[in-house]
Amino acid sequence: MIRPDLFDRLALAHAERERAQLSRRLRSVDQNDGSHLQIAGKQLLAFCSNDYLGLANHPQIVAALKNAADANGVGSTAAHLICGHNREHAALEEELADWTGRERALLFSTGYMANLGVLQTLLHAGDLCVQDKLNHASLLDAVRLSGAELKRYPHSDVAAVQRQLESRPDKLALLASDGVFSMDGDIAPLVHLATLCKKQQTSLMIDDAHGVGIFGKQGAGSVAAAGLSQHDVPVLMATLGKAVGTCGAFVAGSAALIDALTQSARSYIYTTALPPALAAATRTALRLVRADEWRREKLHKLIERFRRGALQLGLPLPDSTSAIQPILLGAAAESLALAQALEARGLLVTAIRPPTVRAATSRLRITLSAAHTEADVDRLLDALDACIPSAIRTARRSAIHQ
Repeated sequence: MIRPDLFDRLALAHAERERAQLSRRLRSVDQNDGSHLQIAGKQLLAFCSNDYLGLANHPQIVAALKNAADANGVGSTAAHLICGHNREHAALEEELADWTGRERALLFSTGYMANLGVLQTLLHAGDLCVQDKLNHASLLDAVRLSGAELKRYPHSDVAAVQRQLESRPDKLALLASDGVFSMDGDIAPLVHLATLCKKQQTSLMIDDAHGVGIFGKQGAGSVAAAGLSQHDVPVLMATLGKAVGTCGAFVAGSAALIDALTQSARSYIYTTALPPALAAATRTALRLVRADEWRREKLHKLIERFRRGALQLGLPLPDSTSAIQPILLGAAAESLALAQALEARGLLVTAIRPPTVRAATSRLRITLSAAHTEADVDRLLDALDACIPSAIRTARRSAIHQ
């Protein structure tokens, strides 16, 4: 018997992705100037970045990074628990805890690693984790690695959550959900989920990667905007590479939670700490996020302008008040063709296809930023009007969230 070859299997999988027009390709950005990118010598107006408040190129944040690198070097040289934990990390964690109204916060290198660390620490084999079907991949992967039982409920269906929790009344349980869903842009029914968790004696974790900076007082996120405290949402995760404009992630909650993560979260313990200069830059970014209310106001006005124009054009938009405004198209080939047509007009909009989204829900994932202008939004709407066939504009409406 001849053993099958791993690389033959890879080749077959690659050929299948190519056939289905699902292959991903890297593109190198030559220059990033806020909402404008230069790729392969071509200037493009980007509507696919997660830089929601337009802070990634802010001169004060850039200066903070440079100054801190001059003082502390670049690399942190070790994991936090060895000698990689700098005073800039400690100060940033205190400020993040204050911002989110939690006792303490803990920095992670990425949001993916934060979610792996939290669920691996909290959940054991035999426990139960209930998750929204549209949760970020990191939450789904994390519970599988933990060994706990995973039950997934239809998107934002609180009644289904209750049924799933009641089906395992004897198990330690965690309910985990995105705050703002990364591909659809809608907000989870946070108050209802928190109320149900209290009734069911279940802990609640919210991944607010796409909510912090955008919603709530001082941009503290969708959880804060819903009026929920640490008592209501004992585990809060958010990233720093989107609205905050830098890199990394954090988990905020009680002192007991942070102590447990420090002792047991493998994705925290066994990885090199973020550069201290990056922590310093993030502290400057966080001050701007909290103080510059005009950025959020401008962003939400642009969101309203886009939605008003898109709905007038009959484009199939889901119910989203966030910076994420997807246009559901269905077929992968159709989404790719429209992305290419927009790029020919100088606009960069990413086509999102399976497995990132479910089959038959490929889309253009449009994201708006405070770095955009009203003229930018109008230019996008004009291009969509020219590129999207009229037959698509109403035919796809019924497919949203089905």
